[in-house]
Amino acid sequence: MQQRLTPGTALLLTVPPLLWAGNAVVGRVVRELVSPMSLNFIRWLLAFIVLLPFAVSVLRRESPLWMHWKRFAVLGLLGIGCYNAFQYLALQTSTPINVTLVGSSMPLWMLATGSLFFGAKVTGRAMVGAVLSMIGVLLVLSRGEWRQLLSLRLVAGDVYMMLATISWAFYSWMLSRTHEPSEVRRDWASLLMAQMVFGLAWSGLFAAGEWALADAHADWGWPLAAALVFITLGPALLAYRCWGAGVQRAGPQTAGFFTNLTPLFAALLSAAFLGELPHWYHGAAFVLIVGGIWVSSRQ
Repeated sequence: MQQRLTPGTALLLTVPPLLWAGNAVVGRVVRELVSPMSLNFIRWLLAFIVLLPFAVSVLRRESPLWMHWKRFAVLGLLGIGCYNAFQYLALQTSTPINVTLVGSSMPLWMLATGSLFFGAKVTGRAMVGAVLSMIGVLLVLSRGEWRQLLSLRLVAGDVYMMLATISWAFYSWMLSRTHEPSEVRRDWASLLMAQMVFGLAWSGLFAAGEWALADAHADWGWPLAAALVFITLGPALLAYRCWGAGVQRAGPQTAGFFTNLTPLFAALLSAAFLGELPHWYHGAAFVLIVGGIWVSSRQ
């Protein structure tokens, strides 16, 4: 699914990385205020309430959504339940810069997922670009010491973010397949609500397990409330709306490379709000990632 990017599509695919970088920074800031599964559930519960007046028709008994409930249950699990939960778990032990750079392996997972499960062809340029991006990720994982790769021990946050990235790759490929009826896909609010109603159930199940089996907590106050407003309106609603439209226009392979902008935004936001200045290997990794975008996007 190789399509030429228009400026409008490029803008749609640039907005989500900026908001996701903000989501990583905010998730790191509030990690002591709320446990990760609970944060994910509250976020999507608020997003559901905000979106409900615009897409209530898709939930009615006669809606064609229920004929395709299995597809949307999987989309909700991958894109809303697993991806966000794994990312918030990752931020418990990793910095926003590291988390977003590990997430920059997205093009590789997009290519592998498309080729193995969706019958997509992998071009030579796309593979070279994905390899460059992966080298950048390995540079971060080794903290700039290549010999450490021989005895590399991933911290929990790195593993969680890798799982989040794989979940998002499957989600994006499924999203690009337009099997559902036009009544559900007629506007972005209906399409997102169709996923959210199941994703909210998954994230609620995960949060319940967290409260039953782990040290769950939520310290309510203005800092947590402000964080929830941002991650609900920005990374949850606006980013998903832009990503869904961008994937449908450009295809998952092309869209996947735009996720590599997230580390740049995360580094800038972390330096501004957390005082976590990037190291030299972060800059080198970003050069490799941008090189991967450039190589893969050349026609």
